[in-house]
Amino acid sequence: MFKADDYRLKLKALSDTLAEAKYALDIDNIGTKLEELKIEQEKPEVWQDLEKSKHVGREISSIENKIEAYNKGESAIADALAFIDLIEEADDESLIPELEQMIATAEDDIEQMRIRALLKGKYDSNNAILNLHSGAGGTEACDWTSMLYRMYQRYCEKAGFKVTELDLENGDEAGIKSVSFKVEGENAYGFLKAEKGVHRLVRISPFDANKRRHTSFASLEVMPEVDDEAEVEIRDEDIRIDVYRSSGAGGQKVNKTETAIRITHFPTGIVVTCQNERSQLQNKEMAFQYLRAKLIERQIEEREAADAELKGEIKKIEWGSQIRSYVFCPYTLAKDHRTGYENTNIQAVMDGDIQGFIIDYLKKTV
Repeated sequence: MFKADDYRLKLKALSDTLAEAKYALDIDNIGTKLEELKIEQEKPEVWQDLEKSKHVGREISSIENKIEAYNKGESAIADALAFIDLIEEADDESLIPELEQMIATAEDDIEQMRIRALLKGKYDSNNAILNLHSGAGGTEACDWTSMLYRMYQRYCEKAGFKVTELDLENGDEAGIKSVSFKVEGENAYGFLKAEKGVHRLVRISPFDANKRRHTSFASLEVMPEVDDEAEVEIRDEDIRIDVYRSSGAGGQKVNKTETAIRITHFPTGIVVTCQNERSQLQNKEMAFQYLRAKLIERQIEEREAADAELKGEIKKIEWGSQIRSYVFCPYTLAKDHRTGYENTNIQAVMDGDIQGFIIDYLKKTV
């Protein structure tokens, strides 16, 4: 028997959630800001300045996406309500599965919009720079680092983010010792900041002839990319810039000229490198972006420490420090101790299925 009131109550709850997201995203007022930005974008001084033009363009795209998501959710609820009336009038229960599919789609869209409304931190809307390091476990850890790199690449691909590799150091036998990469897209840092920490893998090692179980560790740093140089002051006397020849497969020019850049920041001891671009100028620009991101992340950590908010602290890459365990042998459901979210399927990791971890973390920390 078709219980129309039950479906209407479910849609009423969805409508309330949508209204909360509308308020949080300030949908009623951002339309005015969108018009102002479009007028500003047409000014010659803006489109002649590449960096400013890119910044304005990102803001316009972000606002348009928010408005489009809200309109889509509102339309989905209205269509579902109309479909309930149609089923009642036609007295045709064969249409119920189609109605349930419409409601499920609306729930997913509105949930994504609600998650977007949670990302209101200072740098949440920025691009992110990620740095993976292998830890305790030797070759196993290097292989685990390469698996995590693939996982985040697949996740970014699904989320519509662009990934640019900044620097990579291969392992001695297999895998990756460390890799730095930039993730570009709306709310990239907001979504990925929850992944910061040590990741632990338990599995039967493919590098062990005796097929014993091994535990490996890798750490992930997540930093916001900051375009505004005024956010962080980098004085010439505080840094040393070294140039050297890039490593890797090479080509007609890459290994024959000094295109790779290493920047050392004396006050903090931070060292960043970039060698993936084909020119020294491009590598230098990317290295400075990386350094600014590390300095911003350092400021965030200092602020959190002062407020006794130590979320996302990077610890030693070994036992007892992990934020999440991926246990493949024996096959069990290992939990992230911060979120309680369960997922250890090896294929899910390789396919970048970390959306659940991220969403649960955001829900529990707001």
